Amino acid sequence: MSIVPHWFLPTSGDARTIVARRHADRGQAGTTERPADLGYLSQIARAAESLGFHGVLTPTGTYCEDAWLTTAALLRETRTLRYLVAFRPGVLSPTLAAQMASTYQRLSDGRLMLNIVTGGDAVEQQRFGDWADHGERYARTGEFLSVLRAAWGEEPSDFTGDHYTVAGATTLAPPDPLPPVYFGGSSDPALDVAARHADVYLTWGEPPDAVAEKIGRVRKLAAEHGREPRFGIRLHVITRDTAGEAWARASDLLAALDPAEVEQAQAVLRTSESVGQQRMLALHGGRTDQLEISPNLWAGMGLVRGGAGTALVGSHAEVADRVAEYHELGIEEFVLSGYPHLEEAYRVGEDLLPELGRRGLLAPRPA
Repeated sequence: MSIVPHWFLPTSGDARTIVARRHADRGQAGTTERPADLGYLSQIARAAESLGFHGVLTPTGTYCEDAWLTTAALLRETRTLRYLVAFRPGVLSPTLAAQMASTYQRLSDGRLMLNIVTGGDAVEQQRFGDWADHGERYARTGEFLSVLRAAWGEEPSDFTGDHYTVAGATTLAPPDPLPPVYFGGSSDPALDVAARHADVYLTWGEPPDAVAEKIGRVRKLAAEHGREPRFGIRLHVITRDTAGEAWARASDLLAALDPAEVEQAQAVLRTSESVGQQRMLALHGGRTDQLEISPNLWAGMGLVRGGAGTALVGSHAEVADRVAEYHELGIEEFVLSGYPHLEEAYRVGEDLLPELGRRGLLAPRPA
């Protein structure tokens, strides 16, 4: 079992400071220095490919550009880089999603990965016309994935459930290979969907003991269905030649945050129905004086940014130690990022990945 590194495409814009991202906050991204235009995103994608990242995650929501269209436009900019396309199943027909994925897989020569995002903010969901509650959304996601996979079969498929009734679901031809399904969530309904359907269960960056507990629960549930999913983690990274330089950079990011903005962001994030988001908030409790919540794990990102709110901070060797620690728990795939994403891709790709390679932890680069 080796580590598979991925990077992140900032389709809500990029900056040298933390870009605020809050699904429920009027759909707006924070102030950015670099718009998420095709030219800039192309630079990041080409850098990620040349540096040895296997793929890039592209987020979903009204605060960012559409992941399907953006990554499709980037296909011709790269040759081996895979695209982890995030989308919300509740706002798209599962048969249409199967068709889109099949087409994408053929046009990209097999470079699509799917990140299924059920959604945890009622305000954001209602923008898309989705008024289902938290439990209903996860039940619907399970049915969605059942129809999606059936539509990739050799024969048309029928399905009757509480949320979908489909007759003859099919596509022009099954995608080859089948796109792997990445899925995250911390609630009981989310873990059940992951156990039944996910190829890769993704967690946000929590302390190792919390991650181990979550992995254990998913493994146990999946075994009941005869399944063995892989595991991944979503983390920011601040890696430098020395620990002092890395923590100085974290301090600079913290100093750049307006206390009023932090207060406003925390108020919005507390309204989220996402159990994972509430776990992120609990790591720092809104305080700015106790942000190293575990060795080299810093919760400062989550003061204004929704979603993944923690970063690994330290020297290249220290960050590699923490990556190895998560890897020993069963984490294979690491979805990493840093501000700004272009420069930090080079720092991680030129300094951290070689350190992991020297330890024999890196998976071979894509052919």
